[in-house]
Amino acid sequence: MPDITAPSDVLKPLATARGLPNAHYISDATFEAEREKVLFANWAAIGFAGDLAPGEAMPVDFVGQPLVALRTREGAVKVFQNTCRHRGMILVAEKKQVGGVIRCPYHSWSYALTGELVATPHVGGPGHNIHAEIKRDELGLFEIRSHVWRDIIFVNIDGQAPDFMDYAADVITRWSEFEDRPLIPGGPESGFSFDVACNWKLAVENYCESYHLPWVHPGLNSYSRLEDHYNIEAPGRFSGQGTLVYRPMITGDGRRFPDFDGLGAKWEAGAEYLALYPNVLLGTHRDHAFAIILEPKAKDRTVEHVAIYYASEDAASGADWAPMRQRNAKMWYDVFEEDLFVVEGMQRGRHAAYFDGGKFSPAMDGPTHCFHRWVASCMVPAELAAE
Repeated sequence: MPDITAPSDVLKPLATARGLPNAHYISDATFEAEREKVLFANWAAIGFAGDLAPGEAMPVDFVGQPLVALRTREGAVKVFQNTCRHRGMILVAEKKQVGGVIRCPYHSWSYALTGELVATPHVGGPGHNIHAEIKRDELGLFEIRSHVWRDIIFVNIDGQAPDFMDYAADVITRWSEFEDRPLIPGGPESGFSFDVACNWKLAVENYCESYHLPWVHPGLNSYSRLEDHYNIEAPGRFSGQGTLVYRPMITGDGRRFPDFDGLGAKWEAGAEYLALYPNVLLGTHRDHAFAIILEPKAKDRTVEHVAIYYASEDAASGADWAPMRQRNAKMWYDVFEEDLFVVEGMQRGRHAAYFDGGKFSPAMDGPTHCFHRWVASCMVPAELAAE
């Protein structure tokens, strides 16, 4: 049965709009179309820069695109297509130290960590490492446009998106107090993943809104109540929620994580949770932050990669803070785990023939509609999106 929601229904004002059609969650063809028009045409996240040491390379399969992210000896993060220019062999099959070059395991063509082709052994015959028709300066790795912000590696596959600093300008301005502050990964105990049986968009939609707190997160809602939350909407860029009541974690002896320096009064008792389109979920508090990268694996499978950050090296890696970090990570793990049955349940629900995209609450669902409208505007012709 065809979808009974048209793209124009999604683009309507919140009070009269419908959600995205079922095909956006259960159709292979729509998943492929979104791959090109939503994920590849915008700045999408593929990993955490903190996972890369100098000289280290990490392969990434980003919705079928073979990429390799690496950190040069000088500390820069770069992303390349993970294929040799000779016969298309995958260059890096697993995360590893590559030394000074990336060497193809097939015929040993080798590339500098900045992408240049630097060695072509026997390319002109046994013992002849050059050939007039093999112009090394024209055969470097294909570099993928990339940018690192808040430890997240963003890529723009099609190369046509605005500069990242323009693309993310609104969220950077909103959280400008954190821009020049250290954001230090909390180590192994501060990272975890969930393999979830849902379309990646459902994870965004659920994260955007606080409407579900009383029923899905009763523990969290007991001290940061639904009525303490507010909607955040930046059409075309991001959406989410904030709370006026954030309670820092405190140890039995009265310690709590150090705050980021120089924050305004807003952050004394507040926190914010934003979805930066398309696939990054961010949380910011006075004393720690987190990022979730959504890795779309299939139309109905998503891996959520979570990393938690702190304001100081001691809080992030000091042995005396380890129990507190573990407790904080466990708290967030439990909160995010509570959402899994919801997003997986919505995925199953999208197979219902008569589901029409759903009716949004004008008071509570603004952030989710903001995301739906953005996805729809990426997918439909420009003239329809402007109506």
